[in-house]
Amino acid sequence: MPAVLDVAPTRSRLADPGIGRGWEASALMGITLLLLAFGLVTLYSASAFLAHQEGSPDYIFAVRQAQGAAVGLVLMVALARLPYRIWQWAAWPVVGVSLIALLMLVVPGLDGRAVEVNGARRWLDVGIRVQPSELAKVAMIVWTAMMAVKKQGQFGRLSRGLLPFMLVWAALLIPVALQPDLSTAFLIGLLGMLTVFAAGARLGHFVFLGALLSPILWLQLQVGYRKARIAEYIVALADPMGANSDGAGYQTYQALLALGSGGLTGTGFGKGQQKFGFLPEPHNDFIFSMIGEEWGFIGVTLLVLTYTFLILVGYRVARRAPDLFGQLLALGCTNLVALQAFLHVGVGVGLLPTTGLALPLVSWGRSNLVVTLAVLGILMSVARVTDLDWSPGVRKAGRAGDLARLDRARAGGGRA
Repeated sequence: MPAVLDVAPTRSRLADPGIGRGWEASALMGITLLLLAFGLVTLYSASAFLAHQEGSPDYIFAVRQAQGAAVGLVLMVALARLPYRIWQWAAWPVVGVSLIALLMLVVPGLDGRAVEVNGARRWLDVGIRVQPSELAKVAMIVWTAMMAVKKQGQFGRLSRGLLPFMLVWAALLIPVALQPDLSTAFLIGLLGMLTVFAAGARLGHFVFLGALLSPILWLQLQVGYRKARIAEYIVALADPMGANSDGAGYQTYQALLALGSGGLTGTGFGKGQQKFGFLPEPHNDFIFSMIGEEWGFIGVTLLVLTYTFLILVGYRVARRAPDLFGQLLALGCTNLVALQAFLHVGVGVGLLPTTGLALPLVSWGRSNLVVTLAVLGILMSVARVTDLDWSPGVRKAGRAGDLARLDRARAGGGRA
């Protein structure tokens, strides 16, 4: 009888870069490095004229951004290797540190530490300039995910479900709004609401609380520059060619002019004209429009598709996470990148008023860059799951938010 060759089936995998298992972590790392490299190249082109005006070498902004990228990449790899469940323990300390840093910006007597730029106190000088509102984004994500796991089964009642979240959210959001930075406060609040909604909070509770808070929001929108910015934006939409020369209408007009000037393939790298004093903040708030001018419709389409793929991979990681906390943590991390990208692009194409939010991994801003890379590292840590993590017992225990049962399931080979 001829011998039968018994060959065990094997599963093909992408090369493991040492930060996780499966293809999701590899894809996240690859897309991150691609966007980061593109961002540094684009930033050099967008900021060279500004650097020259300041009397600095034309590459100074790109070099400083690269320094922030180096710090962020080290932090990203470290957090990718760190078990993500440690953030359940660290949630309250992260909130505490964030709140202290935010309060240092708004309390009197700390003018030596709080740096004021263009009428806003958003940076702390601790040897280097850091932006506490960026840390508040991480605090919002990890704390809300942690608390949402504990509140499972209580979201049916407003007093025991959503209301306790509002207290901590307010503690983080009010100092950010007082800087003033209403757009970042809106982003941070939206991150928290999306997380608890995914965890089971009732839509009617959001509507009720929104109705209660709408007068406060309306009063905030009537404050000085905010009212003027919205009014100018509406005027610019109605008559873009008549946009005024110094406000949001002018910014929107110049952003659209930059995009339109790029045509299908763009003017070419470094050959854009709007960055020479016409387009405000071409290296930061309006870098998407500058990309449209130099890289054209094809360039911005590829950029949007790259962000879309990154976001879809992040949501896939969230869907496949072995426990509820991992799901909500991955969801929050992905939403941070998605919302910032969406809002920045919306401003660049004239769909939204100027918000001042950065394009993740591309816009100038080392605090934002380091935090974005750190958040992507946390997302990669959620993607680091083993075959055991996908056993039915582990999945059932994890989705129920029962951490003790989850540990028993893992220890028992998947039997909860």
